[in-house]
Amino acid sequence: MNRRTMTAPETNEDMLRPPTVDIQWVADRTCLDVSDDDIVEWINACSIETGQTNMEVAVRIVDENEIADLNRQYRDKSSPTNVLSFDNGALDESGKVLLGDIVICASVVSDEAEKQGKLASAHFAHMLVHGFLHLSGHDHLDELDAKKMEAVEVKILGVIGITDPYIENNG
Repeated sequence: MNRRTMTAPETNEDMLRPPTVDIQWVADRTCLDVSDDDIVEWINACSIETGQTNMEVAVRIVDENEIADLNRQYRDKSSPTNVLSFDNGALDESGKVLLGDIVICASVVSDEAEKQGKLASAHFAHMLVHGFLHLSGHDHLDELDAKKMEAVEVKILGVIGITDPYIENNG
């Protein structure tokens, strides 16, 4: 999973193109209280904040078996996780950046939200923003990078009306 920095759009027209979002629900959505419109809104907020325009991203919501298989295959970890990101960075025939895929496990996110006293939809939005930022070149491998990434997450989440997820008991 290589990270890369995207270049700025070539023209003002490119800057105005909203992202294309391919949403794939494989898992049951009832535990999350999240709609396709929510996902598109949250990706748009990420796109605006990061300047990632004229791009396409896939969001796949899966069960624990699928995320565990991906986690094992790509990260050598044998358990389910909340979110994984797979960058692409290729261009399609129209010049749109195929940013990558964000894979989120519905049941893990729902369980984490319950344990943390948060709304499942707010935690899902956080994981979506987190995954998008990975596709945009952010990472948290060291403390400085983690703080930078968290600051961008908090800013985007604030724009979409979700409180800072790093403050305890913020539902």
